[in-house]
Amino acid sequence: MAFCDLQPTIQWMQTPGSILNCPPGLEYLTQVNQLLVCQRFDLLEVLSHFETNKTYDVMDNQGQRIYFAEEKSNCFLRHFCGPSRPFTMTIYDNRGCDVIAMHKALRWGCCWSNCCLQKLKVEAPPGEIIGYVYQYYHPFLPMFKIKNEKKEDVMKIRGPCVVSSCLKELNFNLLSLDEEIVIGKISKQWAGFMRELFTNADKFGIQFPFDLDVKIKALMLGASFLIDYMYFELWS
Repeated sequence: MAFCDLQPTIQWMQTPGSILNCPPGLEYLTQVNQLLVCQRFDLLEVLSHFETNKTYDVMDNQGQRIYFAEEKSNCFLRHFCGPSRPFTMTIYDNRGCDVIAMHKALRWGCCWSNCCLQKLKVEAPPGEIIGYVYQYYHPFLPMFKIKNEKKEDVMKIRGPCVVSSCLKELNFNLLSLDEEIVIGKISKQWAGFMRELFTNADKFGIQFPFDLDVKIKALMLGASFLIDYMYFELWS
């Protein structure tokens, strides 16, 4: 897909009306069953190898922008902690309102103890927790649990046994808790040889049923960011 390279021409998705029992700002997600998450290209980072805050466009399958996502993190920690750094990812709608906030704490990815396994807290609107994404230990596969606001397990995400940017497409499947049913998936998409080699500008596709709870859709979006930082973020 070429939408990511056409940022100035991207049109915003039309603002939907309010929906009963839907967190404000998540109404957009009731109208889609696919998302494209595309990291914006940062020339300063490529030329200087200076780690900058990441920004992303979140679009539907027609190329209309639904959200704009912006990382907020400490400059010192970005440089010295790399992908393990803590951050807040703030998601904005077409009016510039922050509608989702995602918080990741500092956790080193060098061991498999509980203090090193990654987790992400998701709020929509900011300040109202809707759930969590928890990494959990598996000897061979990237594995995550989707949890609700009460930290109860809702679904699982299972990644491939080999995670590499050199592969054309990698699927992280959204599964039922018994791992018998595939409900959706997060796909790391090949961005091209030069872009994969010299930049961190990654693309992810997210697929889910139309009628999936919007909170789970928002948690899948959060999981795509967590997966990007854990497996595809180059350390400058």
